[in-house]
Amino acid sequence: MAEKQTAGQDRLGDFAPQFAKLNDDVLFGQVWDKEDELSRHDRSMTTVSSLMSLGLFPQLKDHMALAKKNGVTKTEIVALITQLAFYAGWPKAWSAFTLAKEIWD
Repeated sequence: MAEKQTAGQDRLGDFAPQFAKLNDDVLFGQVWDKEDELSRHDRSMTTVSSLMSLGLFPQLKDHMALAKKNGVTKTEIVALITQLAFYAGWPKAWSAFTLAKEIWD
């Protein structure tokens, strides 16, 4: 089991306490910790793919850092972004590569 996620509480606990609790306890607790269905590595690959495709780069940066902690390698992230360039868009891939270089270099 990974360390408890507290980003919701840390960033929004005073402003949006219910959302913060759902983020930390349900999304990053119950969903992310259910490794008998998908590993944290695979959940990171899926989440990074989704965020890149949607162009949600502030969240993508945080999830790329988490992906690295969850064992996603530089080779895997490069292959993932390259694959998605053809489906999500070339400019999104350029932006994602900029973030990935910061995290994996």
